[in-house]
Amino acid sequence: MRNVAYKPANHIVAHRGAFKKNGFPENSIASLKEAIRLGCAGSEFDVRMSADDSLVINHDPTHNKLEIEKTGYAELIQHLLSNGEKLPTLREYLVAGSENNKHTDLVLEIKPSGLGSERAQKIVDRVVDLVKELKPPYRIVYISFDYNMCLHLLKRMPKAHVQYLNGDKTPDQLKEAGIRGMDYNFSVFKKHPEWITRAKELGIVLNVWTVNDLTMMQGFLDQGFDLITTNEPEEGLKK
Repeated sequence: MRNVAYKPANHIVAHRGAFKKNGFPENSIASLKEAIRLGCAGSEFDVRMSADDSLVINHDPTHNKLEIEKTGYAELIQHLLSNGEKLPTLREYLVAGSENNKHTDLVLEIKPSGLGSERAQKIVDRVVDLVKELKPPYRIVYISFDYNMCLHLLKRMPKAHVQYLNGDKTPDQLKEAGIRGMDYNFSVFKKHPEWITRAKELGIVLNVWTVNDLTMMQGFLDQGFDLITTNEPEEGLKK
């Protein structure tokens, strides 16, 4: 039994975009466009904020050995990605996600801040303000390892589809908080298989990361998972 209230185009979320097969940089606009071209249910990407409050797309806290939270955007973009792209802003990424996109959710991970809770809250506020300004035509799924960031986002956008990543909350705790998805590492679900059943009972979306082994992928699909986050979206779409 799957969550009937959540009907993605398929079960595949491209982790940091569809980057691997074509050698695109992770989190690049090229990897996003490829995930959309493939028809993935979602394309995941990571948001951080520079020293001058620019929202940028990068997984690691550093870019070319520069600490993003302590470096201005003008300096960060002097260092291009391997395909010649500059470090994308969130605005550029969301706009690019609108092009020829009829079915791919943008799965927006807000990375925790290393500079304290006030800055973490500010990052959430800036993300929300930008989304409200742009009003993108596709669905955005918000994810984070920082539980308080998830809660603050829900205060700003009570109807937002938020999924939690850290693996330390039960389905009942997520339901009570208004968090709609349990987006945990596969090891968490192996440790707590009872959470799978309970999440289904509560209507919590089940997403598992990062699953690249096709046998394991099929196993989670057989258990009724709604989404599989993978670095191998091309193979996953064959399932």
